[in-house]
Amino acid sequence: MKWPIFQLQQIATDLQPGFARQPSLEGDGVAHLRTNNVSKDGHLDLSSIKNVVPSEGERKTYSLLPGDILFNNTNSPALVGKSALFTTEGEYLFSNHMTRIRVSDKLAHSRFIARCLHWVWKTGRFRTMVTQWVNQAAINRSQVARLTLGLPALSEQRRIVEILDQADALRKKRAEADAKAARILPALFYKMFGDPATNSKGWPTKRLSDPQVATINPRFSGHNVSADTELSFVPMADVDEIWGRIVGSQVRTYSDVMRGFTPFQDDDVLFAKITPCMQNGKAAIARNLVNGRGFGSTEFHVLRAGPIATPEWLYILVRLAWFRRQAESSFTGTAGQQRVPADFLARYEIGCPPIDLQRKFAKAVVQIQEWVHQKDRSRQGVEALFAVLLHRAFTGDLTAKWREAHMKKLLAEMEVQARMLESER
Repeated sequence: MKWPIFQLQQIATDLQPGFARQPSLEGDGVAHLRTNNVSKDGHLDLSSIKNVVPSEGERKTYSLLPGDILFNNTNSPALVGKSALFTTEGEYLFSNHMTRIRVSDKLAHSRFIARCLHWVWKTGRFRTMVTQWVNQAAINRSQVARLTLGLPALSEQRRIVEILDQADALRKKRAEADAKAARILPALFYKMFGDPATNSKGWPTKRLSDPQVATINPRFSGHNVSADTELSFVPMADVDEIWGRIVGSQVRTYSDVMRGFTPFQDDDVLFAKITPCMQNGKAAIARNLVNGRGFGSTEFHVLRAGPIATPEWLYILVRLAWFRRQAESSFTGTAGQQRVPADFLARYEIGCPPIDLQRKFAKAVVQIQEWVHQKDRSRQGVEALFAVLLHRAFTGDLTAKWREAHMKKLLAEMEVQARMLESER
């Protein structure tokens, strides 16, 4: 079905870029949403919020109302265009890396437009529109205003949103189950090793860069590696921030990666140093690499375990929320391009538990990771279902005729996925 095409500026009553302000050191003021608060699944994540102290004029100009859409206009090229619907009560402002989109309720359903923008981002269309410079890209306000969208009647928009909301509810349940399970290993870390902030069990204290503990960003020698040797390649996007694992399987030749990338080998720990990846928990143990070696994003620090440390202990340590908060306080660089310096890791002091206890912990880590791998089928099924519906919704296929022919099967599939989630409780 062909829907009427509108530019976003024809249905929007407001396209307002946000404002820049340093966070309040005391934590007072008003919540200031930033790009990391817009998740890749099209939702707002309010778990980590910075507060700012705005002027009265800024509070009036940049306040958000339920039904507003936040559009990520400046970030890495892959993340420009992330969007989410704001539905929260209370006072919230938004940063200059985002644009507030407020649509006319006489022409468009805000949930429909938010879903549509998410679909456009998922298709990669925004990547063709960005202006790019080193590690950064942007879409300006006029480009956002001219964005074209197909728009059915309001009643049809609501029906489409209802179906997408049902499928998305399964995604949320899946994400909640994953988040609950992801807390198991940090909890076990504290139970076995005590609170690392106070070294409550009195373990011997050493710096992370002590050769007995770890080597930070170890050097790589390619003397015995031929140019056509195949190696694993891990971009930042291939590290899962929920489970902390490498989810991609890219392979490149040594000649393709020998310059401009970070080298590592099996059992090394990869730790994202750049914002917001570091705060989001992007870290992983490199395992099962092609020919035992790999290269990846320059935004990784590498920790190679020494004789008194296991990769699993180092890996969970750097993923602890407590550790990441300290790492964030060491950031250098400008806003949007802040990084954890290698010196922070090198100088970091930590109580080192006995290696036998660490090995016991390592076995638990492996068991949990195997369980996660087994649950991937359920996770992939939920995501595939939503992706299909999203595609059909905004290519005009999710029509009344299609719904009549397929809704029974669709609801049955949703029920199967819901039962699988219930079985995990």
